[in-house]
Amino acid sequence: MNKTVLTVTSIEKRFEKQTAVDKLSFDVMKGEVFALLGPNGAGKTTTIRMLLGIIQPDSGTVSFSLGNGNPTPHPSQVGYLPEDRGLYRDIPILKTLTYMGVLRGLDHKDAQSQGRSWLERVNLADRAGDKLETLSKGNQQKVQFISAILHRPEFAILDEPFAGLDPINQDFFIEIIRDLREKGTTILLCAHQMELVERLADRVLLLNRGREMLSGTLAQIRDHATAANKVVVRVRENADLAQIQHSPMIDQIEKRSASEYVFHIKRGEPLHEFLILAASTLEPIDIHTEKISLHEIFVQAVGNDSADNDKEQKS
Repeated sequence: MNKTVLTVTSIEKRFEKQTAVDKLSFDVMKGEVFALLGPNGAGKTTTIRMLLGIIQPDSGTVSFSLGNGNPTPHPSQVGYLPEDRGLYRDIPILKTLTYMGVLRGLDHKDAQSQGRSWLERVNLADRAGDKLETLSKGNQQKVQFISAILHRPEFAILDEPFAGLDPINQDFFIEIIRDLREKGTTILLCAHQMELVERLADRVLLLNRGREMLSGTLAQIRDHATAANKVVVRVRENADLAQIQHSPMIDQIEKRSASEYVFHIKRGEPLHEFLILAASTLEPIDIHTEKISLHEIFVQAVGNDSADNDKEQKS
């Protein structure tokens, strides 16, 4: 059985009349990538700050179980990549990384060696003596990332690690994060790029207005989606949807192009019955199914929660 390395129990944080985090509970298992997701203002940053002890919850508890066994981790056991860049802009990059490593418990020689090794890995070895401000945003993000994991932490919190990266470097970072996990680092990941999270996360927790909306593995979360199946149908251009668009088995129809439509089939509706209906009314050229994406689940869950909140306020 996997060991629990972080236990969060009913934490709450209020700022004046605003509840930023509302009785939130979750745990993170050793060696997993745990994704903490939500729209802007959902309470993710406040939650992270409580995990790190930067601010204290008004109620509830945060308890780590890392190598030293203490509920509050030593700085050498945790790595933190903040969403906002905070490194020294006018100091040579390797000098900054060495300093950060020493702060996290490495001796100077090891910190410098680790800094050089990581700069080489991210193709910045030739920029070791340059100032951070001379780098592009994407390369600055690489340096910020190195500073968070240079000391080989047991637990890493990565807040928007893909910010400023092009698709090639996004894929590169995915491989680095997977490698960290394989070498024993447990990762709590916050990101807005749902397709990248879907490739990395073992489990997901979706927040909105400081409360849990959905949690579990991707398979478990898909089971909670309103639509059970998504069927892509390619037809002749400007096909007549009149006979199918009002079918009670369809939750939503999405038009991708003049000849391609996506039908979201309601949970519990037999897929074969929709296929018979589509074949008889649309004369399809091609039909195939797709999984409901994490992006779609995210939008659906947050949208439904916001609609419910509006109804509560009006009633």
